[in-house]
Amino acid sequence: MKKIALLISIIASSNCLLAQDATVVKLKKDSELTIKKDEKDTITQVWKKGGNFNLNVNQGSLSNWSAGGDKFSFSLNAYLNLYAFYKKNKHSWDNTVDLAYGIVQTTSLGKRKSSDRIDYTSKYGYAIHKHLNLASLFNLRSQFANGYSYEKKDDGNEKETLTSKTFAPAYVLLSLGLDFKPKENLSVFISPASSRWVLVSDQNLGQLYGLDSGKTVKSELGAFLSANYTAKLGNNFTYKSKLDLFSNYKVNPQNVDIFWTNVITAKITRYINFSFNVDMIYDDDTHNIEPDKGPAPQWLQLMGIGFAYKFDNKPKNK
Repeated sequence: MKKIALLISIIASSNCLLAQDATVVKLKKDSELTIKKDEKDTITQVWKKGGNFNLNVNQGSLSNWSAGGDKFSFSLNAYLNLYAFYKKNKHSWDNTVDLAYGIVQTTSLGKRKSSDRIDYTSKYGYAIHKHLNLASLFNLRSQFANGYSYEKKDDGNEKETLTSKTFAPAYVLLSLGLDFKPKENLSVFISPASSRWVLVSDQNLGQLYGLDSGKTVKSELGAFLSANYTAKLGNNFTYKSKLDLFSNYKVNPQNVDIFWTNVITAKITRYINFSFNVDMIYDDDTHNIEPDKGPAPQWLQLMGIGFAYKFDNKPKNK
């Protein structure tokens, strides 16, 4: 009987050892397996897309206000910036569009534009050095709505004169040159040979922008420079600047046309921003709204607090 019990014990122990040995072998095999990575984690992101939207609204009203002022005032300014940047090997393709429109309405002056801009730039580059590209650039700059100049008449009333329309004027530029990018936030494009067209669909307005009488298109050939710069000023402030310079070889090349836009934004909360914009345009072919004074810089300044939203395609942290 004791011999039978001993035999059963030996058999049970052997089965247990065999089972443990099989488990150890399986664990060893599992540890030797190579973990396959998700392909999405290894694909290089070639497109960087995003944008910013700002909307500032102000309203005021007065009733029996002894200090005086307009009974009602309302202003609205909207700004949208979109970008799509492509980068793969030596090829790059940068696309940006800036859209701005604003109105102001008061009891005494009625409704007027306070800002109006369409600015689209597309730039293709082929790297010939770490910080230097051979590049081609296309730019379209225009506006959405009719614009007017205002002057006081002898009877005290105001006279409004039409000075611009939708896409009149429109500036179209095509350029070949070198694009220097020493840093991610700075680029300088230089071209010694650029073609620019000034388009004014209304013949009655053409002469206000240097076109010959009865013409709707003026072509120019010249040198072009475009510099773009963005900087973070502390944790909440951002500064963005764009400077375009164009010299027309055909007429007065020493009179350089300037388009310069600057934006400072300060993040107050997630969806509330403070913004300060200053734009300057100089083109000696554009008539001054006060003709007796001759060509002069055009200035636009906007400041406000309002809704802001930023969006991009950066990968989200898991």
